[in-house]
Amino acid sequence: MKENFDFYSKTSLKAYNLNETMRYQLSMLDSLDAYTRVHSENVANITCRICEYMKLNKEFTVYATMCAYLHDIGKLFIPPEILQKPGPLTDEEYEAIKRHTIIGHDMCMDDLKLRPYKAGPLYHHEALNGTGYPSGLHRKDIPIEGQIIRVADEFDAIVSKRQYKTHVGVVETLKFLIKASEPVLPKSVALKSMEENTKQRKTKWKSS
Repeated sequence: MKENFDFYSKTSLKAYNLNETMRYQLSMLDSLDAYTRVHSENVANITCRICEYMKLNKEFTVYATMCAYLHDIGKLFIPPEILQKPGPLTDEEYEAIKRHTIIGHDMCMDDLKLRPYKAGPLYHHEALNGTGYPSGLHRKDIPIEGQIIRVADEFDAIVSKRQYKTHVGVVETLKFLIKASEPVLPKSVALKSMEENTKQRKTKWKSS
């Protein structure tokens, strides 16, 4: 019987004894707005679950989870009137908000405790077809952790109630992600396509 895999279950985080490890990382999120903090925690949790789904080992799972906690840390320096704008962004505002990837990377590089997790902020908006930012990387050049966090980030953003009048369900979210992938991967599901794309890289992190 196929497992009913709950990507929002937080039981897995306890199994990795992350409390002490992530205390410092979480303290960095205290200045973020309430939504972004909760979103960052959700993305970290989903990232942890995806790593389990892909049977990646404990070392990588902990690392990717830490990266995910910090993926939006650069939004600390995005003006609130842009970050919390209820309507569509102008081109100039969109360019400003895209800078949170570089800002977050630089924040991590400037802090020895955060430096190991710089990939989270830097790569979570890169796309397999090269249309992402900040560098427009293609699938083979995007680290596994960046690809996983991208899926977790988009999943939570769509399912979240923010800027939606009603809750968006999991089925609708998956349909959206699949449709968004069609120009590059016509018959793939988000997680499956990610797994196939990372087979070569996965060997390093595969459970023994």
